[in-house]
Amino acid sequence: MSTALSLALGHHPISRAVTSERASAQGLELDVRHIDPIHNAFAPMIREQRFDISELAIASAMQAVAYDKPLVLLPVTLAARYQHKCLVCNSERGAFSTDALVGKRVGVRAYTQTTGAWVRTILQTEYGIAPLDMHWVTQMGAHVEEYPEPAHVERVGKSASLVEMLQNGDIDAAIFGNDLPDLPWVVPVIADPEAAGRAAHARTGVVPINHVLTVSADVVARRPEVLTALMALFRAAKTATGDSREIDLYPLGLAAMRPSVEVFLASAYDQKLLPDRISFEELFAPARRILGELAD
Repeated sequence: MSTALSLALGHHPISRAVTSERASAQGLELDVRHIDPIHNAFAPMIREQRFDISELAIASAMQAVAYDKPLVLLPVTLAARYQHKCLVCNSERGAFSTDALVGKRVGVRAYTQTTGAWVRTILQTEYGIAPLDMHWVTQMGAHVEEYPEPAHVERVGKSASLVEMLQNGDIDAAIFGNDLPDLPWVVPVIADPEAAGRAAHARTGVVPINHVLTVSADVVARRPEVLTALMALFRAAKTATGDSREIDLYPLGLAAMRPSVEVFLASAYDQKLLPDRISFEELFAPARRILGELAD
């Protein structure tokens, strides 16, 4: 019988460096499945643990913990970016800045989408705009079935795309991730967003983490040593990327991830993404119990 563990990953610098040779060096046999887009793996992982190990959006991972899903989060960042550029409006209908956001209709693929959650965190922590000060227009629900959307969220489905709704004025602004449209009339709400993102990171140390690594609780129960091997594997993969940028957008380990995750957890509760407050320690408690200092 094969002992290979299924591993669902997207296409990122670190995940591309996860090779069978590096896995074998840590005593792991992996069946790596690169899924595009990776968000298609999130609901199956949360709802039925379809994979032994999977990349997961951090907002969905937090909700999975809140709703007692049998998953163990590892302190491994797989995807991150400055999110300031992701909030856009239609210049042909009148561009505006963050000061004019209160009361606006803002479209996003799903209210629980991590990019949208980070944009709301940025608006709250950097610009003083409360998450509930806008009306949120969405197309899809959450990866966690039990999550009830709050009253300020309006589900409209997929009859029109976010671009179409933004163009015809059904929404005032929209949030995009990797699908940010390259159209002349689509302009950022936050001025000079790349510089704003870098300045915020330099000032606060907070990294807008998109995706983390999760392991099925069943796998952890049967083979707890897998967590140690995975941490070593992803540390090696990160080193192999040769990322020498001055600012590290891919924190790995509890100490490195704590500042970002604590800010995101606090804002996620204010956004009504979580039924109760969750501490950083609670989020990573299962991994910490097994890994000890290796989690740092």
